[in-house]
Amino acid sequence: MIFDRFFLILFFLSISLFQIYAQRKPLVLANPSFEGYPHDAITPKKWKECGFDSSPDILPGPWGVYQKPSHGNTFLGLITRENNTWEALGQKLPKPFKKNKCYKFSVDLSSSPAYAGYSNPTCLRVWLSNYECKRTLLVVTSPIIDHYEWKTYEFMFSTNEAYKYIIIECYYKKPSLNYYRGNILIDNISAFEMCDRA
Repeated sequence: MIFDRFFLILFFLSISLFQIYAQRKPLVLANPSFEGYPHDAITPKKWKECGFDSSPDILPGPWGVYQKPSHGNTFLGLITRENNTWEALGQKLPKPFKKNKCYKFSVDLSSSPAYAGYSNPTCLRVWLSNYECKRTLLVVTSPIIDHYEWKTYEFMFSTNEAYKYIIIECYYKKPSLNYYRGNILIDNISAFEMCDRA
């Protein structure tokens, strides 16, 4: 009788612990290192182009960018233009970000002095949404990425509701009086883990 009660308590305790783990299990993007065949104006698998006028680039190789990836075999290149347009891409999340939660992640960022004249430094922005390629909540704006070696940046953000989609984009430094030709290189987005607070 005592053993039956003990195992029953242990059973329900195990279920509770599993539910807690499932809720806090990291969220992992599909193809977070942008693996693919190096080519200009092509969106990596599992991602959708969400920018203006052109698609992202899978690097190294195209546009005179020969930097080695920080992870895997390839990385992503995005540009800004002089006409107030910029490149972006997004994907549907494997599970939504939860409402009123804190998340943290890291990503490797760099810039290229080449990129066919699109050589000025820019920043990374990350948006969340419940619709494909729609920008609803801006959760990350990186510093200006003006270095040519890979550096890992860590970010934290909070959600105000549940979100199913993520968008990452290249954007101009602020404040900026002029739109300009720039680029950002992106690789190795980590899993999104829950944190205590943002």
